[in-house]
Amino acid sequence: MEPQQIQDVLGELEHAFAEALTQADTAEALEQMRVKFLGRKSPLAGYLKQLGAWPADQRAVVGKHLNVLKTSIEARLAQAQQRLLERPAAEPVDVSLPGVAPRLGRLHPVTQTIQTILDCFVPMGFEVVEGPEVEYEANNFDALNIPAEHPSREAFDTFFVDAPSPEPRKGKLLLRSHTSPVQIRVMQTRKPPLRIVVPGKVFRPDPLDASHSFMFHQVEGLLVGGQTSFADLKGVLTHVLTQLFGPSTSTRFRPHFFPFTEPSAEVDIACAHCRGSGCSTCARKGWLEILGCGMVHPNVFKAVGYNPKRVQGFAFGMGVERIAMLRHGIRDIRLLFENDLRFLGQFG
Repeated sequence: MEPQQIQDVLGELEHAFAEALTQADTAEALEQMRVKFLGRKSPLAGYLKQLGAWPADQRAVVGKHLNVLKTSIEARLAQAQQRLLERPAAEPVDVSLPGVAPRLGRLHPVTQTIQTILDCFVPMGFEVVEGPEVEYEANNFDALNIPAEHPSREAFDTFFVDAPSPEPRKGKLLLRSHTSPVQIRVMQTRKPPLRIVVPGKVFRPDPLDASHSFMFHQVEGLLVGGQTSFADLKGVLTHVLTQLFGPSTSTRFRPHFFPFTEPSAEVDIACAHCRGSGCSTCARKGWLEILGCGMVHPNVFKAVGYNPKRVQGFAFGMGVERIAMLRHGIRDIRLLFENDLRFLGQFG
C-alpha cells in the first residue's frame, strides 16, 4: 500500500468516526466509540503495529498521518464527553419531593415455614443442626437399620452420585433422601442426652406433579435420654401441631412401620377445610397425614455406639412444603418453585 492509499483509508476512517460521533449522545455510546476507533483491535491500532514494515523513506510520512488521526479522535472524544457533563438535566429535580421507597424482598414461604417450625422446638430445648446434602450409603441407609434389599436403596428411588466415594467402606455417595443422616452424624460424635431438629433439602426421583417434587425440604427431630417414652413423643408433637395449625387442631396417631423406629406411627390432623367431614383436599377421609415418628430402633443406637439398654429416644420427620401448603391453602407444590413474584408476593 502506498502512502497516498493509506491516507485515503485514514480519510474514510475519519469520516466514519465523525458520522458515528453525531449519533453518540450517552457516555456508554462514547465508550463504545473509543473501543471501536482507538482500542487494541481497532483498524488504527493495526496500522500502527504495521508501521515498522514500511520502507524507511515512507515510514515517517505514514506515521505522521496515523498520529494526526489518533490525536484528532482522542481530542474530539474528550470534547464530546465534556459536553455531556455540561449538558443540563432534561427536567429539574425537586429535592423537596418525598423519596420513592425501594421494593423490599421477603422470605420465601418455604423458608418462613421452616422458621416457624423451628420456633416451635427451640423453646423446648431443641438445638438446630444442619448437615451435608451429599451423603454416604452408610449414613443414609445402613446406620438407620434399612436393609440392603430395601427398595429405597435402588436407583429408581435414590439419586446416586457418579463420583468415587472418599471413604469406600461407607458405601457410595448419594443425594440424601431424608435428613435422618444428620441424626446419625450427631450421635456418632456426641453422647446423650440430645435434643436436635434438622432442617434441610432432600432429594428423591419422584415425578413432578401437584403433590410431589424431586427436591423438597424436611425438618426431622431426635431426642435421646435415659427415660424417654412414646407419651413424651406424643406430647411434643401435639404441642407443635397446635402451634402450627391452631389450638383447636385435632390429631391422631396411627400405627405404621419405619425401619429406624419401633414402635412407629404416622400422625394426622383433622382437615381444616371440612373439619373432618370429608372433602377433596383430604380425599374424603377427614384427616391429613402430616408426619411420621416413633421410638428410635435399638439397632440404630447400636450402629452409633449407644447402649440401647441404657438410653431411649424418639425421632420424627415432617415435610415442610406439605405444611406450608396446608397452612396457606396452596393446592400445587410446583407453585413454590416457579419463582413467580405474583404468587410469592402474597406471603409477607
